[in-house]
Amino acid sequence: MTVSTQRSAAIALARRKTVARARDFDAVGVPRTVLMRLVDDGVLLRPSRGFYQLAGADVSATHSLAEASAAAPKGVVALLSALQFHGLTTQLPHEVWMLMPSKAWVPTSPPVRLRILRAGEEALKAGIQRHSIDGASVPITSPAKTIADCFKYRSRVGLDVAIEALRDGLKQRKATRADIQRYARICRVQNVMRPHLETLS
Repeated sequence: MTVSTQRSAAIALARRKTVARARDFDAVGVPRTVLMRLVDDGVLLRPSRGFYQLAGADVSATHSLAEASAAAPKGVVALLSALQFHGLTTQLPHEVWMLMPSKAWVPTSPPVRLRILRAGEEALKAGIQRHSIDGASVPITSPAKTIADCFKYRSRVGLDVAIEALRDGLKQRKATRADIQRYARICRVQNVMRPHLETLS
């Protein structure tokens, strides 16, 4: 593969993936020297070590979620970040909140700030939706699962945030009582949530 072909392959990959890791380029035969040259030429940006994106790419307001998912592929966007994505909070998190398996590796130099919380296997698999963000498939907890998670991690997000999410999720019909109660059981917070659900009857 010529250098010109390698450059073209690198640009095509960056355009397709939005946020690409160095090993993604390795997989298509693009050496690091070509990547460095593209960065020096201003064609690619390097938001953090090992991550690259196309300079001047048209990205969405939720681009940080795609970056977080690329940096921590075993993670799921959750809690405050998921609430913001679903329009269920007035909070504006300055980092991407993610749930990850208890022993999963966490990137040390991600392209965006991450807030990592650990979760069990069942809680990680339940209520996950995949959304396309800037060409990337990003796992995000559903509105009902996000609400239950907020009650589970209420010491981290604040009980007031969890109650606001519950109220808005029902009011905006983004989550049903049945779904919320199902995820409350999975998260083992049904007793904590019951009085708040009764208040909103």
